[in-house]
Amino acid sequence: MAQSSSLHLTVGGAPEGHDARILLRELDRAGGAVLHIARDDKRLEAMRAALRFFGPGVPVLSFPAWDCLPYDRVSPNADVSAARMATLAALVHGAPKKFILLTTLSAATQRLPARATLAEAAFTARVGHRVDEAALRAYLVRMGFTQAPTVMEPGDYAIRGGIIDIFPPGGRGPVRLDLFGDVLDGARVFDPVSQRTTRTLDVVDLAPVSEIILDDAAITRFRQNYRIEFGAAGSDDPLYEAVSAGRKHQG
Repeated sequence: MAQSSSLHLTVGGAPEGHDARILLRELDRAGGAVLHIARDDKRLEAMRAALRFFGPGVPVLSFPAWDCLPYDRVSPNADVSAARMATLAALVHGAPKKFILLTTLSAATQRLPARATLAEAAFTARVGHRVDEAALRAYLVRMGFTQAPTVMEPGDYAIRGGIIDIFPPGGRGPVRLDLFGDVLDGARVFDPVSQRTTRTLDVVDLAPVSEIILDDAAITRFRQNYRIEFGAAGSDDPLYEAVSAGRKHQG
């Protein structure tokens, strides 16, 4: 049974799998984006698999919920954070005209960074143009990337001389930036195991890894509110010191 209005569609009693066909039908009818809120992550993955089967060419964005509680002492899984940030970046910087966005009830009720904040947090580098390496390093730290000997998972970055490897959130693989002085001489996507190039790039777009964006305004606001709530911070407070230095902290 289905009840439809110009903006909402309520479906009841649809067998699993057939609900994906209903979403695809609504996408054709609406001519724009369609949002589906699943009960939980298991149902979200089932819907994504069904959409891949019935509509292999349809763009589908997934926005899963955190796998931890807000204000917990552990941070969300890196893959979950990467998937969320990749979807937010796509929505801010240019999603297709027609696409399906899958999320869950828990994810839909979480607070998110403002659209303007996400738009300002982008970093773009073009081959043949100048790149401020110091500014790029600061950006990677501020946006939640983690320095590693070699990049293996989303959110990692490594620097060796004029070569900078970055694994963007939601990327199909890490990106290698070859700098000649302060000019981007080349950019390519590569396999982290074999190191072989899978694709060359003319433009590299980076988005934050974490929803906690530690720009100067956010750090100042944190320090002020921390002192109001807890008094002057001691030198042994790892949370205060990490955020003050622009580094993300566990939790």
